Amino acid sequence: MKPAIRKIVTYVENTLIEGGKVAPRPLRLIGVAAVLDNPWAGRGFTEDLSPEIRAYAPVLGEMLTHEILAVAGSGEAIEGYGKAAICGTSGEIEHASALIHTLHFGNHYRRAVGAKTYLAFTNLRGGPNTPIMIPLMDKYDEGRRSHYLTVHFQIGDAPAPDELVVALGASIGGRPHHRIGDRYQDLKEVGDLHG
Repeated sequence: MKPAIRKIVTYVENTLIEGGKVAPRPLRLIGVAAVLDNPWAGRGFTEDLSPEIRAYAPVLGEMLTHEILAVAGSGEAIEGYGKAAICGTSGEIEHASALIHTLHFGNHYRRAVGAKTYLAFTNLRGGPNTPIMIPLMDKYDEGRRSHYLTVHFQIGDAPAPDELVVALGASIGGRPHHRIGDRYQDLKEVGDLHG
């Protein structure tokens, strides 16, 4: 049992000027997505999703990690990272979640970039051209707000009702003119360790 992948889509955005001011270092946002058949679509309610998770998630994690590293140049170059999945209208949100919320998927990317933080995520249901929104955070430090970013793109013909879109996102750099501090400064100011 292997995923039936219809296409791979790569998105790259380079920001050179932000707020009318030249970026001291361009920000590069990268997204890679696989469009595949939903293995649970049309089967009715499936109690045990684990056979397909074990078969599909490692393949998708390895393949998408390879694709995003090819664009970024290396795992070291990637500073912010995240993941997303969309199920077509014949699927459940659980189907989208199943393939990305497992270490069988995410550990490929975490290891490749040497990450210490968790992978930020979105998962939702939608039709063709549904926006793919991949939230990012710094791979080492979840409180580093300069790397709170979103990779945003869409695929005109995906997902079809019986398909899934599974995606990884990355940033090389943070917001060009970051000036809102980090979470730790806020914690000092408000004295709230649970903020």
